[in-house]
Amino acid sequence: MGCDLMPTEGVVLLEQTAPEAIAAIRATADKLRYTQVGDPVTYVINRNINFTNICEQHCSFCAFRRDDGASGAYWLDWAQILAKATDAVQRGATEICMQGGLNPQAQLNGKSLPYYLKLVETIKQEFPQIHLHAFSPQEVQFIARIDGLEYADVIAALRDAGVGSMPGTAAEVLNDEVRRVLCPEKIDTATWLEIVSTAHKLGLHTTSTMLSGHIETSQQQIEHLEKLRSLQKTAIQRGYPAGITEFILLPFVGQEAPKPLRRRVGRDQPILADALLLGAVARIFLGNWIPNHQQSWVKLGLTGAVEALNWGCNDIGGTLMEEHITTMAGAVGGTCMEVETLQTAIASIKRPYQQRDTLYQIIDQNRD
Repeated sequence: MGCDLMPTEGVVLLEQTAPEAIAAIRATADKLRYTQVGDPVTYVINRNINFTNICEQHCSFCAFRRDDGASGAYWLDWAQILAKATDAVQRGATEICMQGGLNPQAQLNGKSLPYYLKLVETIKQEFPQIHLHAFSPQEVQFIARIDGLEYADVIAALRDAGVGSMPGTAAEVLNDEVRRVLCPEKIDTATWLEIVSTAHKLGLHTTSTMLSGHIETSQQQIEHLEKLRSLQKTAIQRGYPAGITEFILLPFVGQEAPKPLRRRVGRDQPILADALLLGAVARIFLGNWIPNHQQSWVKLGLTGAVEALNWGCNDIGGTLMEEHITTMAGAVGGTCMEVETLQTAIASIKRPYQQRDTLYQIIDQNRD
């Protein structure tokens, strides 16, 4: 357990089909989870705010985006954003996760960054205590491109305005052959890695994700994990003030995805067995570098996410309160989870539960 797995070894694990081999992988991942983080299962009380679905890009898997003026297009105003934040705080949220489509009109005085800074300030001025987990590497690149700024300038400005951490989304699969099919207009692998590493250097923690179970191969899945592991090693070995807090597997939901990709994948919902095996291998492959692992109850359903807790996961995610991106793709997991529901689900496998914050600090639920 003290050595990093070679990529070739990771591929061998992912391609096992014998029940006894898969059971051994599950048991190893579960044992490693216990060694790294113990038995408690954590959760966060959070709210998603997807502030617009108007987007200039056309990712082949996305059922969320709309053109400006199209049916179902929306763009929240400041009052709507503040109302959602107020509701979140009243319901006990410690985190607001805020991301949106790439809307070229989202500007103030002809500039993109001031608009995003006002998004942050609208929430932080009213609720300075809330942790704002906001704006993916893709959004950082979008702002920088429109305003002619360096990535570091954008990240530092968002940090100084009150952003507390960055979602490691828009990663999909960190392989440019896959990205040319899935998201040809999105940033390439090198740019994603550069922006996340820059965030770490500037003191912003990030999460890390993988969109799995579509057109990618097991070799490409391991390549993705290897890049995440290398990114985290760089942050730690160079003494950056921040790094990756967690790995989140996001199994592909294709029910409402654009038809070409849906036909190519050939199914509407994730295959639970594939997601469980990949999650277990991710725990083993990422080793001691990224100790917190989560699978999405929105994508797998709560039953599937609970089962993943036996395959190396130690976190069940957040309450979300609302969720649009995966739900519009046809996910069956729902959009909101009550704290009591999460606690009951965790207790059903005889594991203790603990509320955490975004950076995995445990919250004392008995405090005033």
